[in-house]
Amino acid sequence: MTATGGKLVKGATGDWEVVIGMEVHAQVTSNSKLFSGASTAFGGEPNSHVSLVDAAMPGMLPVINEECIRQAVRTGLGLNAQINLRSVFDRKNYFYPDLPQGYQISQYKSPIVGEGEVVVELEGGRTATIGIERLHLEQDAGKSLHDQSPTMSLVDLNRSGVALMEIVSKPDIRDAEQAKAYVAKLRSILRYLGTCDGDMEKGNLRADVNVSVRKVGGPLGTRCEIKNMNSINFIGQAIEYEARRQVEILEDGGSIDQETRLFDPNKGETRSMRSKEEAHDYRYFPDPDLLPLEFSQGFVDELRAKLPELPDQKRARFIADFGLSPYDAGVLVAERESADFYETVLGGLADKARDGKLAANWVINELFGRLNKEGQDIAGSPVSAEQLSAIVDLIGEGTISGKIAKDLFEIVWQEGGDPRALVESRGMKQVTDLSAIEKVVDDIIAANPDKVAQAKAKPQMVGWFVGQVMKSSGGKANPQAVNDLLKAKLGL
Repeated sequence: MTATGGKLVKGATGDWEVVIGMEVHAQVTSNSKLFSGASTAFGGEPNSHVSLVDAAMPGMLPVINEECIRQAVRTGLGLNAQINLRSVFDRKNYFYPDLPQGYQISQYKSPIVGEGEVVVELEGGRTATIGIERLHLEQDAGKSLHDQSPTMSLVDLNRSGVALMEIVSKPDIRDAEQAKAYVAKLRSILRYLGTCDGDMEKGNLRADVNVSVRKVGGPLGTRCEIKNMNSINFIGQAIEYEARRQVEILEDGGSIDQETRLFDPNKGETRSMRSKEEAHDYRYFPDPDLLPLEFSQGFVDELRAKLPELPDQKRARFIADFGLSPYDAGVLVAERESADFYETVLGGLADKARDGKLAANWVINELFGRLNKEGQDIAGSPVSAEQLSAIVDLIGEGTISGKIAKDLFEIVWQEGGDPRALVESRGMKQVTDLSAIEKVVDDIIAANPDKVAQAKAKPQMVGWFVGQVMKSSGGKANPQAVNDLLKAKLGL
């Protein structure tokens, strides 16, 4: 465990440390369910994607979906985890109306993926390594609907039998910031791999958060589990509230009951749901309808060889090849779509090594900034990667200045079009001819003798003159040429 340095909770009796472990349930990207051929499509009419297996009709036997196995192994590899060549499916016994079999097919002592780790980036350039305890496959339950009838609850089994990967962390997380960063990083890895779409609004990625508190360095406290969190921000809020709640109880002389709780986002607080079950309550035993799952190392190696470049690898490459700061590289690789957009911009540049950092600045500051302001995502950007690439290229080759580029970006955003053609047709080219600039420089120097004296005493004052010349030329003068000419004229 290396996740340390978390934010402590200040109490009346001193500082308290928060200890957090997470169980993230990620719906496997697959056209059919874990043990049946029924569709996994979202949004169908209730009970329209249900096979006889999902409905637990008598005599129906599960048949494992090989694609779900592949996706689980690929995810394990993406988490730098141990892949177990032999694993066992178990029956986890509990009784809910939306669980037709009266048990869930899951994995307990012998999961498909063992220990791994996720490295998360925190504010101030800090990192934390969060250990992964295991990843196991299991089938999802159905959904109980309590708002469709005034006298009864209804059950929709469309989700019943859908494959889930339960990714269990070690209790390495120490505060809400680390927890949010962990879920965001895990979601990013899954989306890069294509093993889960990470859509938290649809419930395709949700987390159970285990929170306990202890005196710094003391023994682990009693944990409470906050169920079914489907928002990264709500996860942070729930942890902050729950940690404070537990500290207040302990400092008042009380004790923490091990229980399952729910988070109410409207009130910003957790509330008790039920007492927490232990493993023995579920009476696990190997599912007699499923043989142990066995595959070869060659199967794993084949999947490993076809893995895409993952966020940490891409981030390191962006820093090494294009001189990006760790922060900028992290922003670009956080979502696969953003990284792909940036790489498409790079693909159109005449000199990637020269303009890679400039391109990153334009993608992050100009494009992302405008998209955020307009409430749009990168998929709906009015400015394409090819158009932005052309704008960056025009700056890099000196055809337009940064100021003109911003005007050009606005035109492309509003009207579209080829940036190079727009520069030609609208006379937006940068003036690099010194003779054309020289008269403007001479006029400004002549009109400001006091500023000239100041600049000779304080050379950095030349920036004021550069600004005046750029303003006078409508931003078309080449800033470097102006700077050089001014220094020569002022004898600096």
